[in-house]
Amino acid sequence: MKRTLFQISKMDCPSEEQIIRMSLVSLKSIRKLEFDIPKRIMAATHEGSEIDILNRITPLNFDARVISTLSLEENNLPLIESQNSEDESRILKILLGINFLMFVVELIAGLNAQSTGLISDSFDMAADAVVYGISLYAVGKTLSHQQRAAALSGWFQFSLAGLAFLEILRRLFFGSDPNSQLMIGVSIIALIANVTCLYLLMKHRNGAVHMRASWVFSTNDVIANTGVIIAGVLVYYTQSPWPDLIIGTLVSIVVTRGAISILNLSKTRHPLPEGEL
Repeated sequence: MKRTLFQISKMDCPSEEQIIRMSLVSLKSIRKLEFDIPKRIMAATHEGSEIDILNRITPLNFDARVISTLSLEENNLPLIESQNSEDESRILKILLGINFLMFVVELIAGLNAQSTGLISDSFDMAADAVVYGISLYAVGKTLSHQQRAAALSGWFQFSLAGLAFLEILRRLFFGSDPNSQLMIGVSIIALIANVTCLYLLMKHRNGAVHMRASWVFSTNDVIANTGVIIAGVLVYYTQSPWPDLIIGTLVSIVVTRGAISILNLSKTRHPLPEGEL
């Protein structure tokens, strides 16, 4: 038995952790997977060659490489234990509820404010919520169910990104007049919502991996909210829609990147586990 550490440079959030888990679900040599998203490291306890694991992750374009491989007898590093307390479950449900609520609020506000930044950020939140929902659905299901679920999630995200890009192009060619005050006000509300998420996660940020990952996820959302606020301020002072169009494009690219990764995963053909048809 071996324990191999992988550096996965482009793994940034729990959604991408789930994508990697699904890509490895049918690899029978794996006994345990552990993730440290802040450090972008995956530890795999497995039999056989670590190259087989790397070959499953490489098509996802997360920039993965092997750091080290040690036999369990040589390895003195403690394993990260999984925790699934009721308190953690309750917090995660609250986070998902906040995420979905802010999707609705930002979408409505973005349409009224003619802001591609708010619209794209709302789609980002919707995409995150869908990935979580699909992941929960896929737990305990067969590989074929997981692949279909991944495809559904990927196409949904891709559709959201496409809608965001179409809106950006429409406003680019036909003009727009973003309401900077509404942009700033709603983004501040979204920022408060995500800071609340961070507060709820505070005591768990060094706990189980999925809680640490959620901390990073909420931190990234805070960065996106701050970007829309800055764009709103620039729109106010420059009286130009360009800051809004730029931040909308950047957030849409993030959603597109996640969609492509999931679609690549759903198209990857792996040997089915015994008993699955």
